[in-house]
Amino acid sequence: MLLLCSSSESRALLLNNFGIDFVQRSVDYDEEQITTPIAKDFVYAASKGKLDAAIREFGLEIPLLCADTVIAASDGTILRKAKNVEDARRILNIQSGSTISIISSAHYKSKRLAFSDISATHYHFSKFEEEDLERYLESGLWEGKAGGCMVEGFCKKYIQSVDGYESTAMGLQAECLLPWIKVGS
Repeated sequence: MLLLCSSSESRALLLNNFGIDFVQRSVDYDEEQITTPIAKDFVYAASKGKLDAAIREFGLEIPLLCADTVIAASDGTILRKAKNVEDARRILNIQSGSTISIISSAHYKSKRLAFSDISATHYHFSKFEEEDLERYLESGLWEGKAGGCMVEGFCKKYIQSVDGYESTAMGLQAECLLPWIKVGS
């Protein structure tokens, strides 16, 4: 049993798919205080900040798992969660016909173990069809997603090539984390 300190449905789905027993509770952490423009530094600071907040709030009676994900455009610009539909359109148009890196950082901590990981999966997308993009924007499924991107949903048919794990793109490189969870629980 572990405590997933995240409201992410994708992370919960990944843990369920890998047969990990967990409870899910969000932790309050303000990512806006992070000022670095470097994606891997940002995602590490955010996930570590969430872990520190989770330890203060929940303790370590149940092992904790905290994670964060960002998307880096081909020029390195961080593409965060869209604030509204216009912002989502702008962010998704940056990704259309381009290469992005989806970077996830996770921290697992129990009384006995501490594990940290930063992983990236790189996608090259073909150009998004305008009508399809508009339907996706209307659906609202982009809300709460780093870069508005759903590689398991909207973006899937536009993937030309991929280097890395889909789980990383969904917010948690479960394949790397599983051995630590099994040992540390």
